[in-house]
Order: sequence, then C-alpha cells, then structure tokens
Amino acid sequence: MAAKAGDNPDSLMTLATVFCLRNLRKTMCYQGFRNKLCMRSDIFLPSEICDKLVNTYMELVHTDSNFEPREIFFQLFSDPRSTRLTRVQLRENFVLDRDLEAIRKQDLIELHLTYCNNLSSRSLKTLTSFRETLVSLSLFGCNNIFHRKGAPLACTEDTEDEDEDDEIPASPQTLETDFSFQGFNRLRLLNLGGLHEDVEAENLLKPLRSITSLDLSNVHLHGTAFLTQWRDRLASLVLYNVDQSEELVSTVLELVNLRHLDISRESRRNTKFKMTRKILTVIVQRLVNLVSLDISGHIMLDNCTVPHFEEAMGRPSSEPCKSSIYPFQELKRPLQFLGLYDTTLCNVTHIPAYKVTGSKNEDQVLNAIEAYTEFRPELAHRAINQLFDIARIQHCSQLLRALQLVIAALKCHKYDKSIQVTGSAALFYLTNTEYRSDQSVRLRREVIQVVLNGMEQYQEVTVQRNCCLTLCNFSIPEELEFQYSRVNQLLLKILEPARQDESIQRIAVHLCNALVCQVDNHHKEAVGKMGFVKTMLNLIQKKLQDRTCDQVMEFSWSALWNITDETPDNCQMFLTCRGMSLFLECLEEFPDKQELHRNMLGLLGNVAEVKSLRPQLLTPQFITVFSNLLESKADGIEVSYNACGVLSHIMFDGPEVWTMDEPRRDAVMDRMWEAIQSWDVSSRRNINYRSFEPILRLLPQSIAPVSQHWATWALYNLVSVYPSKYCPLLIKEGGVSLLEKVLELESSQPETKDMARKVMEQCETFKEDPMETNNGQEVNYGQRG
Repeated sequence: MAAKAGDNPDSLMTLATVFCLRNLRKTMCYQGFRNKLCMRSDIFLPSEICDKLVNTYMELVHTDSNFEPREIFFQLFSDPRSTRLTRVQLRENFVLDRDLEAIRKQDLIELHLTYCNNLSSRSLKTLTSFRETLVSLSLFGCNNIFHRKGAPLACTEDTEDEDEDDEIPASPQTLETDFSFQGFNRLRLLNLGGLHEDVEAENLLKPLRSITSLDLSNVHLHGTAFLTQWRDRLASLVLYNVDQSEELVSTVLELVNLRHLDISRESRRNTKFKMTRKILTVIVQRLVNLVSLDISGHIMLDNCTVPHFEEAMGRPSSEPCKSSIYPFQELKRPLQFLGLYDTTLCNVTHIPAYKVTGSKNEDQVLNAIEAYTEFRPELAHRAINQLFDIARIQHCSQLLRALQLVIAALKCHKYDKSIQVTGSAALFYLTNTEYRSDQSVRLRREVIQVVLNGMEQYQEVTVQRNCCLTLCNFSIPEELEFQYSRVNQLLLKILEPARQDESIQRIAVHLCNALVCQVDNHHKEAVGKMGFVKTMLNLIQKKLQDRTCDQVMEFSWSALWNITDETPDNCQMFLTCRGMSLFLECLEEFPDKQELHRNMLGLLGNVAEVKSLRPQLLTPQFITVFSNLLESKADGIEVSYNACGVLSHIMFDGPEVWTMDEPRRDAVMDRMWEAIQSWDVSSRRNINYRSFEPILRLLPQSIAPVSQHWATWALYNLVSVYPSKYCPLLIKEGGVSLLEKVLELESSQPETKDMARKVMEQCETFKEDPMETNNGQEVNYGQRG
C-alpha cells in the first residue's frame, strides 16, 4: 500500500535526541551539588550530536507544552572538552544573556539568534568570544542587543550577580557604543535585520573585510556607498524594506558578483519609488551572475510588460526569450528564484524563473509562504490568507506541501496573532473531508499539536473558533487520544467564562461531549478531576437563567451522560454539584424538549447504577418524577425506558430501603410493568452499550421481578434489532448462563421467562449464522446511560 502524504518516520537520530532531552537525568546527566544538573564525566559528545541537542531543545521549548525548559540547560555545554558546539540556532525570548555566556568557550562556526529580545549588550561581549571561529552570524529581530540593561532606580550595594536582571527590558537610552566587529576575520554571512535605528550600520560593519552575504532588512541606512567595499566579494544582499533611491540602485549596480539580490518591500503603499523598465533592465544587464532576485512590493510601470496580444503563444514558458516582462528577456538563463509578490508582474503568462512568488496561482502562493515565513511574517500572513481562499473556494492540489508550510509557519510564529488566525483558518479547510484520505496519521497529529499550541497561547475569539472548528475535522476521540488530557484542559478553559462567544461555546461543548464518548473509564475519571462535571453544570445553570434550551444545553447533558458512564466518582460529583436540582429545573422549564429529557434520564441511569448513591435518589420528589416519566412518549421509548432503568436499580435494593409512605413501592412497580408492556420490542434505539454488566446484575434475583423483566426486555430488544453488535457482547459477558438462571427461578414471571428464552434463541441463531438479519442502523448519540 502506498504511503500517505507526510508519513515519513523520524530518523533514529531525531528520536534518540528527543528521548535524551526528555530524560536528561537518565541519559547524559546526573544530579550534582544543590540539585544542579551536570553532564556525566564519562561522556564526550561531538558537534553533530551537541548541535542537534541544542537546536531540538529550542524547538521543543516552542512547540511542546509538555516540555519543561531548564534554566541551566546551556551550562551543560560550557566545557568544550566534553561537548562541542558548532552550529546553534536560538529564537524568541526564552534565550537570556546567561545562556550565551554559558557556551562562550565553544568554537562556534554558526550562530543564529532570531527575535531574542531579552538579549542585551552583555551578549555582544559574549559574541567577541566567538570572533576567531564565527563564519555565519544572525541577529535578526534582536531589538535590545545593542542596548545595556537599565540600571535599578535605587541600589544599596553592589552585586556581581547580573543574572537577576536577565529579563529586564533594555532601556532605549543606553545604547552600546563599545562593540565592534573588529577581529571577526572569518565572518562571511551576517544578518542584522531589524537593527535599531540608533545604531549606525556603516560604522558597525566597517571592520568586516570578507563578507559575502549581508542582510540589512528593515535597517535605516543614511547612505549606501559603504556597500561597495565588498564589491568583489558580496554574493548575496538583502535590503528588504530599505528605502529605495537612485543612490541605492547605483550602489547595487557596482556589486557585480551578486548572485542573490533582494530589494523587495512589504507593500506598494508608503513608497514614492517606482520600479521602471529602465531600472530593471540595467539590473539584469549589469548583474550577470544573478540567479535569485526579489522585487516584491514594488510599484511597476505598465511599460515593463509585453502587451497581451504580443505575448508568445503556447503554454507558460520559463525561457527568457519568451518572457512577458521586457527586462528579463535580457537574461542568459532562467532565474532560480524570482520574487514578484504584491506586484502586477506575477500575473503575466511567461516568467523566466523556476520558482516565483506571487498571488496568481497556488504554486506562487506556496512559494511565497515558503520564502517569507521565517523573517517576514507580515508577508507570510497575507500569503496564507490567499491559500485559505484557494482551499475554501477552489481546490488545493499540493496538499502535503501546503499543510507542511502552514504547520511550519504556526510553529515559527507561535506568538504572532495574525499568523495564528490565518494559519488556523487555512488548516480547517486543508484537513476537511475532501483532503482527509490523503493525509497520514503523523501529519494529522502535527496539525493537532499546532492547533492546540494556538489555543494555549491565545484566548482571542477568532483563534479559538478556528482551532475548535479544525479539531472537528478529526475522528474524536481516536485521533485526539494522544493529546487527550491537554485538549480537555484547553476546552474546559474556553468554557470557564460565564459569558462566552456563543459559537465557540457550542463547538467546545460538542467537542467535550465527543471526547468523553467511547473512551476508557480512566480517561473519564481523569477528565472528571479536571472539573468537567462542574463546568457542564455551570453552563446548564446559565442556560436556565437565560431560559434557553439550545444545543449547548443539550450537549452539556449529553456530555454528563457520557462522562458518568461506569464512573462512580463522576456520578458523585454530579450529585455534589446540585445536579439533581438542575435536572428538576430543566424538566419544569422545558417540558417538551424530548432530546433534553433523554439525555438527562440517561445520565440518571448511570447514577442509579452506583449502589452507594442510590439512597440520594430515593426521595418522594424524585421517585414521583421518575414514575411520571414512565408514561412519557418523548423520543420514542427512550425517556420512558431510561426512567424505568433508574427505578429498576432502585427496586433492586429491596423493600427495606423504601422508607417513604408515598409513593408506595408496589404502586410504582405496577406502573413500571405497564410501561414495559407498552413498548415496541422492535424499536430502534438512540443508545450505545459498551457493556451489559449493569443490566446483567438485575437478572438472577427475586427481590424485584419488575427489574428482572426490564433487564430481560432490554436484552431482547438489543439482540433482536442489532444482533451483529449485541449478540457477541452478551455471549462474551456470560449473559446466556444468567438467562438460564432466570428460567430456573420460581420468582421469575412467565412473560420474563418467555422473553429470556427468545434472547437465548436469538444468540443461538446468531452463532449459527452470524450475519446481520436487518438493515437497522443504530443512531449513536452517546454511550450507554
């Protein structure tokens, strides 16, 4: 069988790395003085392993809520005699000055710091420790690294311990002026994207003689002539969102060895510069080594493109001679990459490039997400929004790539609300039924994890709604079981506020209900301890106050029915939290709501199965209510059946516990007999039994013949209407031998014995011919109540 999209397993290296990081004490480390985690002395880890450990650690910190960061993690790599680091990528505010200081003795070749806003000028001092070995350095978005920590307002004594102010934001008034790139002689690749405007880029870069790749995205430049000092070496130059001018274009044209040039902008707004045919032509003519060019976001004059009626005939071509863009007809060969996002040029027919960003079609949009996610979330957000429209209105033909790119964007920008909103919306359409058959278990689990990350990070309505809707695309509870506790906690948190957005509340309650249906009892018990029962009852209380019986009300009772199934602790919680009072209020307020009545009585059937709780149901008020519901015709026989089930368990405790004068026990039993005799034994059922154990215990007894009859009727109805499901279950749980005992008991009523024989015959017939003998389909509203 062919593998599904995204089904490639993790490498052994990845699996081992994650295991070690989750179990440091059991693998590489020991607990030293004052419980400090230390690397074992008999271990030496080469750079391939150390790099993987550090970079995977950062990924887990950002994407796995169950993974706990360790303050001293980087200290484990402080000694190059036992650990070797060479290529390290750190991001976001988890990274502190002391973390870099911990690894200052390592001979780093590559250090990428992205959006590390808690780093101050202390880390610039640490950078000088790597000056003799560093080849590639990125300080992208590290807004405070060129500023010193703000001094305390009051100080009584000096301290040498600077770790205490690791997380104090840098003060914009204290610019670091002493740092220099002097001595960074091996540095070839440098990314200073987002450099603070107070820092003079020209002076900062002057000592660097051997730069081949420079990224000055969003940097304010007072002039550009200084770039020519690398005219013979510079192969890659990124000037995204740098103000364009004739001076800049002239400077760029002198950098004749450029292979990658990016002079793109975020959008066409707020710029007076226009990309003319002349400028674009001279760039192509002078920079003959270009293989990658990005001019996204520029205003393009109409004379750049070939008139439609003059375009080359045939299918879209990447040959320069057929180019629909005049300047690119000068190319000697197609470009590997061409950024045309937010320009009119992306809409032409013939574009001489193998990979193009734009908004014309799915391929261009996916290329844009891929190219701009890491450093340009503002563009990635717009491209993902366009992908959302493609998946919603048209059809996504590159499903695996689309999902992987959106997942990567959501992981990379966990703290960017706009990415989380558009990404979660796109995931809803990319995981729906249309695409489901093409997706692997692994890929769908990745989707679930990033969706839960979004729910965790943002309490905002749109993100929560998108995430909840996306979860509805999965088989519940099966596909969510690997994150069962986490998803329940998040949903209960959503439902905590007394006044919640109605649509989110409805979806969240539906998910809660589905999650506790058809799961093992230990799952239900765990969720009960999270406050599930109380949360559902609070929702019911609110709906009662509003005098509203809607889906939220009905789903809440259904969820309570499911979570109390064979879980006495949850049944006790229901009683403790005024569940019975709410039951009576709902019955009075909504006398005609059939599904509501069925769900409530199903729940009370679960409570009645718990012997220690039955005395709390044995009151004149409750017995009268249950007796009256025996005559209900709501939802077929379901309400009457469940009410009779509650009373059957109560009767099973014997006459000695019946201490009330009214209603009398024998009168109630008579009404139970009448109700059972009125039911159609061929009735289709809105119920789903996982076990017959609570019913079977009512069979071999003489205390309450009516309870025995109810149990026998229930078995006969189920095995005759749904033989393929319930005959095997009854045989497996020893029901046939218990029915034989019913036949042996003198106290058993003739009609009960007759029905017991029919059940045994049905099971015998099924064993001989185990084929479904009817076309009835069970309607699965919930578990057995």
